[in-house]
Amino acid sequence: MKRFNKKLLTLSSAICLAGAINAAQADTIKIAIAGPVTGPVAQYGDMQKIGALMAIEQINKAGGINGDTLEGVIYDDACDPKQAVAVANKIVNDDIQHVIGHLCSSSTEPASDIYEEEGVLMITAASTSPTITEKGYQTIFRTIGLDSMQGPFAARYVVNTIKPKNMAIIHDKQQYGEGLATAVKNVVEEAGIKPVMFEGVTAGDKDFSALIAKLKRNNVDFVYYGGYHPELGLILRQSREKGFTAKFMGPEGVGNADISKIAGEASEGLLVTLPQSFDQDPANQALVAAFKEKNEDPTGPFVFPAYSAVQVMTESMKATGKSDPEALAAHLRSTSFDTTTGKLEFDAKGDLKDFSFVVYDWHADGTKSPAK
Repeated sequence: MKRFNKKLLTLSSAICLAGAINAAQADTIKIAIAGPVTGPVAQYGDMQKIGALMAIEQINKAGGINGDTLEGVIYDDACDPKQAVAVANKIVNDDIQHVIGHLCSSSTEPASDIYEEEGVLMITAASTSPTITEKGYQTIFRTIGLDSMQGPFAARYVVNTIKPKNMAIIHDKQQYGEGLATAVKNVVEEAGIKPVMFEGVTAGDKDFSALIAKLKRNNVDFVYYGGYHPELGLILRQSREKGFTAKFMGPEGVGNADISKIAGEASEGLLVTLPQSFDQDPANQALVAAFKEKNEDPTGPFVFPAYSAVQVMTESMKATGKSDPEALAAHLRSTSFDTTTGKLEFDAKGDLKDFSFVVYDWHADGTKSPAK
């Protein structure tokens, strides 16, 4: 009996030791999710967060990455460039080598300088400024289209469908908004439409009376706005109050249900360029149901691009058997990926080779429908 117990003890010890070895071999791969948790555009940060965290959760449920578990770590940059630099340095100091984010282009660009220098892989699901990937960096990618795609796309719609008599282009003087406004201006001017106004407002301003008076004096019948929803919501509301009835258009930065909360009925009929509604894709309905089970909204423009950012990052980890950012970056550039946002392929700069935007009619209840 004692001999049997000794053998049993030896076997148990071996099993425990094997388990300990396997546990030691298993690892946790941390993925930073960097964007605005606070501040005026925190809603967009929430879209990125829920998309990325859902991907992490589902990948872990399916067995993780080559036996390793993923962990999402949230960092708040408040869509502020200085805070984004601080966040990027903290991510590096926290020894995290993989980032989903940042969100605002003006934050993503300075953060990307740090990530490239420190060998951190960053995939943004929301930053559209072309300058982010024009520096020849090797570890910087994105799963959304560029302003150089979105701006001309919007401009062609203006030229071919709106055909304004007196067009104004307004922007918020920030990298994202002014970049889009400039891209629109260049294309409409090439088509023979010369804007009667091209000027900026200050992000955070509340009173746009002077701007609206100037728009009225110039008999403006169409306004393109480059920037985010807080300012445009106020411009729309105050325009309605002052009897200014021109048609407005904006980019995905205004495509947020909160613009209807700010502008009310004045948001009805706003034109918005957005990524296609990936939540309407029949192939994504199980995922849509998973979001809804958690009382999360899958309709935001950055939810599915954030999910696919985690997909391509982790598929590269599986394929290479590595988590090294340089190895992953090389694989990202050499492979196509089937994702929730379609088939994705990256060019040498880390941009998608193809991405489609759609023009939507915005409604006062915060919903949208394809524009005619």
